Amino acid sequence: MRTGVRSFLVVLSLLSAAGCSGSRDQLLADLQSPRPEVRALAVKKLAEDARADDLALFTRAAKDMASIVRGEAASALGKSQDPRVVDLLGELLEDSDVDVQGQAAMALAQVKNDKAKAYLTLQYGRRGRQTRQVIVQALKQANVPGAMAEVVAAESKAIWERNLLAINEGSLPERVGAAEELGKSGRPDAFNRLVPLVRDSQVILAAAAVRGLGDLGDKRAVPAILPLLDESFPELRESAITALTRLQEPQAIPRLQAVAVEKSSVSPLAIDALLDMPRQPQTDAALCAIALDAGTREAIPVARAMRERGGCPVEPIVERLSRPSTAAGGLQVVIGLGPAARDLLPKVLPYITQGDATLRALAVDAAAAIGDASAAPVLQKAFEQELASAQALRQDWVTQKLPERYGPGFDPSQPASGGDSAAKREKHASLMARVKALNAAKTREQGRPVVQQRAPAELFDDVDSSKLEPLAGLLRALGSVKAPGALELLKNFAGDSSVTVRTAALVGLTRLGPEGVALAKNGLFEAERDLVKTLAQALAEQGEAGRSALVELLPQIHGEKLVVLDALVKTGAPASAVGELQKVVSEGGPEVVLAATLLGRLKAKEAVPTLVKALEEPSGVGRRELLTALGELGDTTAAEVVARDLYHDLPEIRAAAAGALTKMGTGAQADALDALKSDYYRRVREAAVTALAKTTTAAEGAR
Repeated sequence: MRTGVRSFLVVLSLLSAAGCSGSRDQLLADLQSPRPEVRALAVKKLAEDARADDLALFTRAAKDMASIVRGEAASALGKSQDPRVVDLLGELLEDSDVDVQGQAAMALAQVKNDKAKAYLTLQYGRRGRQTRQVIVQALKQANVPGAMAEVVAAESKAIWERNLLAINEGSLPERVGAAEELGKSGRPDAFNRLVPLVRDSQVILAAAAVRGLGDLGDKRAVPAILPLLDESFPELRESAITALTRLQEPQAIPRLQAVAVEKSSVSPLAIDALLDMPRQPQTDAALCAIALDAGTREAIPVARAMRERGGCPVEPIVERLSRPSTAAGGLQVVIGLGPAARDLLPKVLPYITQGDATLRALAVDAAAAIGDASAAPVLQKAFEQELASAQALRQDWVTQKLPERYGPGFDPSQPASGGDSAAKREKHASLMARVKALNAAKTREQGRPVVQQRAPAELFDDVDSSKLEPLAGLLRALGSVKAPGALELLKNFAGDSSVTVRTAALVGLTRLGPEGVALAKNGLFEAERDLVKTLAQALAEQGEAGRSALVELLPQIHGEKLVVLDALVKTGAPASAVGELQKVVSEGGPEVVLAATLLGRLKAKEAVPTLVKALEEPSGVGRRELLTALGELGDTTAAEVVARDLYHDLPEIRAAAAGALTKMGTGAQADALDALKSDYYRRVREAAVTALAKTTTAAEGAR
């Protein structure tokens, strides 16, 4: 009996061994399958047996054309814990597929030797966000203390040494890039290395060093930068202004003011630098002086900025307006100050009838900016005179109305007589007609109006648009002061053949309240982009009615959403825009940048899921703006998704993620934030320190 049992067990074991052998043979055969998923499964199953002689099979699979197979091979090699596979896993850590990179990182963590750790530390600074996060996770599994802090410090050291090498021994382009990168580090050592380069004979290198000093944030650089404002090289002057803007040093104000009024190519940059300076009496005085002396294009925005800061002293403006030779400066300040300069209207009106065309145009715009109804009679009289002059210029020399359709035999879309060519043209015309009809039907289904191209009203328009600008200015002004009969008048001109006149009439209509806005908003479907841009801005400036009109039309506008969103960013969007803005974010594209910014400003809590979903898209645009918006909303449920970008390979994204967490006040990612205190880039370090301070304070308050 015992002998029979023993025999049965022997047979059973032999059968089992034969079955296992057969299964293994099948797996070996599957490694040659043309299907990648079959090969990958075979590698995975073979790895479960952990046979040492399978290492060669896994090594071969690591070179497979399919990423799914290479990923399984990486995992299999890691399970072997054989030190010989470290170099191969290091190669897989540089694979083109991020999933393979992640599997290789986790496999290296299983080997647990210094060489594997060195590969992980080195590749952290070379890989993208997803792989960087996996590398930190792998080091933690390998029981490396302070895993993220160690790899961040190693990356920082590598970048610093690379830039030092480039600044000393690199080619000119490499030295230029290194100079800027050294400044972005914010390290004290960078100051001594950049200052000598400010006077380098290579202008492009000197300019890069100046920009680097601006990023460095060390105000000791100001004395070395200020003299560069007197240089003759525009690039060097631009870099100096950019650096002084970042350094925010008050002693630069007089020099920037001098550059602002010299009417050179860098004057606008100097004005922007002063506008970015901290608010103080010295800065306000400089800006008011610039508004009087700078060119009109630059002076009006400055005066408009001063309107929001409380205006400028009246005496210098009155003095300028008292003499025609200096009146232009006073008028451009009045245009910027707008209603705040109402008391100066009596000084402005006489120039509307002035013989000088420049002063007349400025005075009309000044009266329009003030918007007082008492200016209407003077503006109406000037309009009648200007209209008569314009009509004389636009007198038709062909009195018959031009046809808007082709005559028989002249329409290129219609078949011509005779032969195969006529049949081909007929077929082509038929196909094109069907395409146009389908496109029009699709547009109507989406609720968007079809943009119609205007038929030319003249054979040749011999009136230059600049000659019609005085008429256009008066049309805008009549709308601004709400002159009697302005609605009907502007409505008639809203269909004018001249883009200049038509744009002015539409802008004037926007200033006549809800009724005018309702008439003007359809101009957003015009084909001329400049008209659409100007009209969108005009609507946005008209308060709730205009902004609501923009939001209402946003779903119907296809190609110019950016124009509409840009106008709303400058003035603010109504609360009713939240739903449409979420749709824009969901659709993706460059519009996400502006839509996310607006949602953050509106504090739209309901938009958090939409913003989070967009942020989870690896290839999506506007990542920094999405992070900033989520920070503005302050919803801690988004903290986990936001915190992933603390591992991002771009420093501006890491800084934005830390900034968002600062506003959320959550300490869930304190370890990662603490590690970023040793980041190479100053802005990232500062954002991490601020976030840690905020989260620590919030935690203490919760106790």
